[in-house]
Amino acid sequence: MGWTLREIAERSGVSSRFLSDLESGKGNISVSRLADVARALDVPLVSLMPSEEKQSTVVALVGLRGAGKSTVGKALAKHLDAPLFELDAMIEKQANLKLGELFALHGESYYKRLAYDILLKLLAQTEPMVIATGGSVVTDPETWQLLKRRTHTVWLKATPEDHWKRVLGQGDTRPMANRASAMGELRSILALRSPLYAEAAQTIDTSSIRVTEAVRTISAALRKKDDRVGARKSR
Repeated sequence: MGWTLREIAERSGVSSRFLSDLESGKGNISVSRLADVARALDVPLVSLMPSEEKQSTVVALVGLRGAGKSTVGKALAKHLDAPLFELDAMIEKQANLKLGELFALHGESYYKRLAYDILLKLLAQTEPMVIATGGSVVTDPETWQLLKRRTHTVWLKATPEDHWKRVLGQGDTRPMANRASAMGELRSILALRSPLYAEAAQTIDTSSIRVTEAVRTISAALRKKDDRVGARKSR
C-alpha cells in the first residue's frame, strides 16, 4: 500500500517496533491486537492468519439442526483422536445463557459475535480438532470465510424430514410448538442456506449413509488433502 510502519502504527495503535517484529514473524500478537492491525490495513482479519494448509486436521461440520453434527462429530473425533468442540455449547457457557435466552435478550448479532470470537481462539491453537458448528454459522460472511480458510469444512446434508425427525428424537419440541407451518419454515431455511452450505469443501449426505461411512469418507478426504500439501512442499 506504500504506507510506512509509522502510518500503520498510528492507524492501529500498535507500536512501530512491535509491527516490525510482527512483520518479520517474531512478534507474538493477541487476536484483539491483530484485529486492530487488520482494521488499519482495511483487510479481513482472516487474511493475516495462517492458511488452512497449516491446520489441515481441523474439521468444521456445518448444517441445520438434526443433520448429525454431534453424532458424526463424536465418531470422527474418536477416529482422529482429537477433541470435539460444540460451538453452541461453548457460546452458552461463555454467555451463561441458554441459546433461547441469549437470542431473546441480546439478539442474533450478539450470538454471531460470540461465535466468531470463540472460533478465532479455537483456531489459534495448533492441535487437530473437530468443531460442530451452529446451523446459522454460514449466514455470517466473516465467520464462514474464517472456517473455509482455516478448516476442512463438511456440510452434513439431510432431507427436511430427517432433520425434523432427528430433532424431535432428541426431545426438542421447539420446531413444532404452536406452529403448524414449522415444516414449511424448515424447508424454506434449508433452501436459503443450501447454496452457502454447498461452499463447504465436502458434502456428506447423512440421510443415505451411516455414521461409520461418513467418518471413513471424511478421513479419506483429509488424507488426500495432506498428500496434496506434501506433494507441493516436496517440489
